[in-house]
Amino acid sequence: MPVHTIRLFGDPVLRTPAAPVETFDKELRKLVADLTDTMMGAPGVGLAAPQIGVSLRVFTYWVDDVVGHLINPSLDLSEDLQDGEEGCLSLPGLSYDTRRAQRVVATGMNMHGEPVVIEGSDLLARCVQHETDHLDGVLFIDRLDPVACKAAMREIREAEWFGQP
Repeated sequence: MPVHTIRLFGDPVLRTPAAPVETFDKELRKLVADLTDTMMGAPGVGLAAPQIGVSLRVFTYWVDDVVGHLINPSLDLSEDLQDGEEGCLSLPGLSYDTRRAQRVVATGMNMHGEPVVIEGSDLLARCVQHETDHLDGVLFIDRLDPVACKAAMREIREAEWFGQP
């Protein structure tokens, strides 16, 4: 499967809420395979379809040697929180402590249109929240406190990749 170019900060697709998947067909299965190959080749722990320029509610993950995907996710988040380092393939080289829910129960579909539930904590919970944010047009830097966000924006503007297509 081809490995796609990952869209970088500044690309409008990253700020656009993705459309729900309505058709579970061969094209969708190819998209999931391409996302998985691109994520693993990067390498990353997650990749959302908008990050390769496809505005659909699909993401893949690779956490604790488990590779999976979720389509049209809906999240139920725990009230207890975790702080931890977070980065993003669309913001290469950038990482900041980001507050997330400690646990998540994510419901959605697999590529065959069958119901799926993903339950996890720690890194899996962080990954699922991060990738679902991508589907809503939200980046992890949007979750930072104002001082950290300002520092992140400065770092982005100074990055070699900033402004590249």
